[in-house]
Amino acid sequence: MSSRLKGIYDSEIKKKLQEKFAYKNVNQVPKIEKIVVSCVTKDVVQNAKMVDNISADLAAITGQKPVITRAKNSIATFKLREGQPLGAMVTLRGKQMYEFLDRLVNFSLPRVKDFRGLNPNGFDGRGNYTFGVQEQITFPEINYDKIDKIRSLGIVMVTTANTNDEGRELLKGFGMPFKTKK
Repeated sequence: MSSRLKGIYDSEIKKKLQEKFAYKNVNQVPKIEKIVVSCVTKDVVQNAKMVDNISADLAAITGQKPVITRAKNSIATFKLREGQPLGAMVTLRGKQMYEFLDRLVNFSLPRVKDFRGLNPNGFDGRGNYTFGVQEQITFPEINYDKIDKIRSLGIVMVTTANTNDEGRELLKGFGMPFKTKK
């Protein structure tokens, strides 16, 4: 079974992007390569067992087993040792990526309190978009009664776009709700 958003991309978004940016070849049309969802918190330095809770939340949200992220260097002022766990992350590709994006746009972002759209300045100059979600409970997969603490998530959408405008149009095609300038 193919994802709904993958079908929309193949049938509609590709054509619109090809017309707007005048690509000569279909393979030049940007696409989403991967989505990285991560959660890193300073609280893990005091209590290493929190990594298990973070991993469980990310596994529920993404449907994939997270990888534990570790400190690369020791920093004495932060009481941080090299190799110490700091959080977890998941890299989504293919079908799972499109299903996560569908749930994010249609269920999770509309549930954010006082949500007025995503900041359109979160692009890196190469068409990749980064933003944060303040509470993991905006995802319907998280049971509010079973969480130990509310944490924020970082979400990175890596695209094959060459410019921010191409990346923005691609993500708008998938229904990403960007703030409009007044």
